[in-house]
Amino acid sequence: MLAFAASAIFWLHVAIIAFNLFGLVAIPLGAWCAWPFVYAFWWRAVHLLSLLTVAMQAVLGRACFLTVWQSDIAAGPGPTEHVPLIQGWVSKLIYWPLPLWVFAVIYVGIAVYTALLWYWVPPRWPRFGRSER
Repeated sequence: MLAFAASAIFWLHVAIIAFNLFGLVAIPLGAWCAWPFVYAFWWRAVHLLSLLTVAMQAVLGRACFLTVWQSDIAAGPGPTEHVPLIQGWVSKLIYWPLPLWVFAVIYVGIAVYTALLWYWVPPRWPRFGRSER
């Protein structure tokens, strides 16, 4: 059961990384190609908040809470189970053996770029209580 929980957290982490990477590419490309979804306020807000959270954790010298949580669960009591092949490959792709300060610099740069995307490709603000005419 612990192995399943660790795997579930791992794949959630992969999904969040994919979401963040997708947004970094889709927003400028979507503005150029006139894709309407790249202007959606809530999607853009979640994207920015996600990347700001990652950058803040790194600046504070903390590893991602999902990484810590997955590691703690995977290292639970008893022997560790074998990691599935694909999960092992993906793990090597997303977990680099670099000092935390390197990630902090990278993540802050990405967060600044994402914030600049709000200026370059401004989202449409939600219209609460107003009818469309």
